[in-house]
Amino acid sequence: MNRKPVESSNIRSVGHDRKSTLEIEFHNGRVYQYFDVPLGVYQMLLTPPEGSVGKCFNQHVKGHYRYVRL
Repeated sequence: MNRKPVESSNIRSVGHDRKSTLEIEFHNGRVYQYFDVPLGVYQMLLTPPEGSVGKCFNQHVKGHYRYVRL
């Protein structure tokens, strides 16, 4: 999956595909895929209204979607 870099102390990059899979790469090297994530959530991570990618991730992704660690 093609990920885009983001400015965050914890998250390195985010990506989204046509199957509604969101991929998050953390600075520690771990990569997670979250399933059935709307495109709008991905777009919010690229330009978070809260001003923080990490805060946006915690409020809108973490705990809301099924995921796997790659």
